[in-house]
Amino acid sequence: MAARSELARVFAELKKLMQPLAKRMTVLANTPAKFVLEGGYSEKFKKKIWFGSVHRGKAYVSYHLIAVYAFPELLKGLSPKLRARMQGKSCFNFTKHDPGLFRELKRLTQKSFARFRKEKWV
Repeated sequence: MAARSELARVFAELKKLMQPLAKRMTVLANTPAKFVLEGGYSEKFKKKIWFGSVHRGKAYVSYHLIAVYAFPELLKGLSPKLRARMQGKSCFNFTKHDPGLFRELKRLTQKSFARFRKEKWV
């Protein structure tokens, strides 16, 4: 199991990837172990659309991006190393700080936000 201090560092770094988008969305949670963003209202689905989150658990930190579930084409070109971190269809799990993967995840987060804008969900 990863050390608590390492998980805290991973959480802080992953939160930095999503936090700048909070200006355009609703922050549903912002604690030392959870950061959750919700986009705008979708006429198609008749509800607000959840954008993503960062959760620190006991063994790893999870980074969720719902856009990659709704629009799997966003995953085109994803490195095998980042794909190996995927759990399910929209979650990436980390136990260690990895600047290269975090840069790639930042680009994916930006692409996800752009897609939300295109769908008028922000």
